[in-house]
Amino acid sequence: MNKTELIEHIASNADISKAAANRAIDALVNAITETMKKGESVTLVGFGSFMVSTRAARNGRNPRTGEVIKIKKTRVPKFRPGKNLKEAVN
Repeated sequence: MNKTELIEHIASNADISKAAANRAIDALVNAITETMKKGESVTLVGFGSFMVSTRAARNGRNPRTGEVIKIKKTRVPKFRPGKNLKEAVN
């Protein structure tokens, strides 16, 4: 399912216009993004949690030359599914 299909699904199930569904999805994504930029997590009970994790600095190798390179530490987004979502999928 892509964003357009999701908008259509939400619009029909919630009995709202496609434009309103699009604004709602955009607002949700923006809220999650802004919260995660601050390093905080977002929890939707039953669905799951969006969080930021820090990946430690490490050494890697350039596959072309075999030279050892330093990879900086970085923050990465993570998602942990909730109990209801896990049960629905299985």
